[in-house]
Amino acid sequence: MSTPSVDAHVRLDTHPAHPSAVTATLTGAQAHIAHVGLEAAGWHVAATNILVLARIDHEEPYWAEQAAQQLATLGITVKITPQLREAIDEEWTWANYPMPWCTRTEIRKVSDDAQKIHDDIRHGRLLIHAHAQDADTTVAVGTYLDTGKSVYLHGENHLRQIANAFDSPARALTAFEDMHADTMRPGPAPMTDTERDTADARTSPGTPTTEPEPPSTGAGTALTGTPGPSAHEALFDSFIEDNGEWEKYRTWSDNTSVANHESLTLRAEFDHEARGNDTAWTIASYQSPVGERTWHATATANTPTDMIKTLLDGLDTDTAWTERTSAPFADRTLNTVTGPLTEFGWTQTINGHYVNWPAPNGGTGLRLDVAAAVGATTARSGPAWTVWGGNTAQQPTWTIEFSRHTPAAVLQDLTYNLAITHSARTTRRQKAPHHGREALCAAAPAAPFPPAPGHPIPTR
Repeated sequence: MSTPSVDAHVRLDTHPAHPSAVTATLTGAQAHIAHVGLEAAGWHVAATNILVLARIDHEEPYWAEQAAQQLATLGITVKITPQLREAIDEEWTWANYPMPWCTRTEIRKVSDDAQKIHDDIRHGRLLIHAHAQDADTTVAVGTYLDTGKSVYLHGENHLRQIANAFDSPARALTAFEDMHADTMRPGPAPMTDTERDTADARTSPGTPTTEPEPPSTGAGTALTGTPGPSAHEALFDSFIEDNGEWEKYRTWSDNTSVANHESLTLRAEFDHEARGNDTAWTIASYQSPVGERTWHATATANTPTDMIKTLLDGLDTDTAWTERTSAPFADRTLNTVTGPLTEFGWTQTINGHYVNWPAPNGGTGLRLDVAAAVGATTARSGPAWTVWGGNTAQQPTWTIEFSRHTPAAVLQDLTYNLAITHSARTTRRQKAPHHGREALCAAAPAAPFPPAPGHPIPTR
């Protein structure tokens, strides 16, 4: 027997401003039937005939598909957009999940239980009496108003669990104070970033405000334009899609995504909330999957996307591993890194323990901190190399910073990019073969400069 048709249509799509949230747009003379069903499933009314599903466990695509199946059994027409279908089909897991023995289904069950606790608090069914800090997480004590059962809650967001139960609020509060008297505070804990983002998603179904995009590439991008957050988001996604040996993970912070190379010795981290001079990208290389970090790089949110792409593409080579412990001050390293700049007429200047290669037409350049490069105790934790753009090297608009053992070839890719886009001589716009510029660099040795006090320059 076929299901009778209902004059209601539901269009499910990804939220325009919150990556994991889902929106439902209802049309049709009997749209109220779909409306009631979605509200019962935890969807929130955001506007007339628009509902939003926003969860603290970021499992909205999964539950949206469950809702679609339920609506279909009622004879309601449901359309799932291609971008939401892609999110539904995506395979992902939490990085460093504290319960690694759980299957994906069991992880979803733990998260759903945490979601129910969150909803009970939000709707006033679970009254929180007090909260406290227990090591790196939040604990709380509260009472369910409908049953009178008091509970001890442990954890935050998708990891919050009922750790204990009491038959009265008095006993629960007494036990809670005995355990957490030093950090105990009345009432619920402040909202986490995840809870705040979820609350915002429930009330903002419209098109997000977007920042103007800069010119695609070239001098104007590095000198004046700053890429909007969406440009960096798209670059991160395309890097994962185009490089099958990299896998994307989610972290405890909803603001951060992490990509790990299949060797587990290279890691790229992207902060979705970074703006301006905040660090948006962190690249790190390790001796082995459990070894120490050998080199790292950071880039600010204002960095032009062509520079970030060049950096990411440079990770897709054996050089990122084989040369990562090369001596930072060997002649060959200096020639490799600065050769493209010298060949295009960039001149070297010295300011204290900094050596600079500014662009002939200004607005960008390369800076070397000699003290950091040779490991002087006063600066060894700071960056050795800095690629910068806008204003001056002292007050840049954007920066990419590298530690002292960064492979010369990774740096060379960026200096070559600078050389062909920000030189007075612009006839050579063609892209050189990847890591095939040894002849260019060998023909343009770096000029000598003084070492940091007490630290002679090593030679080969």
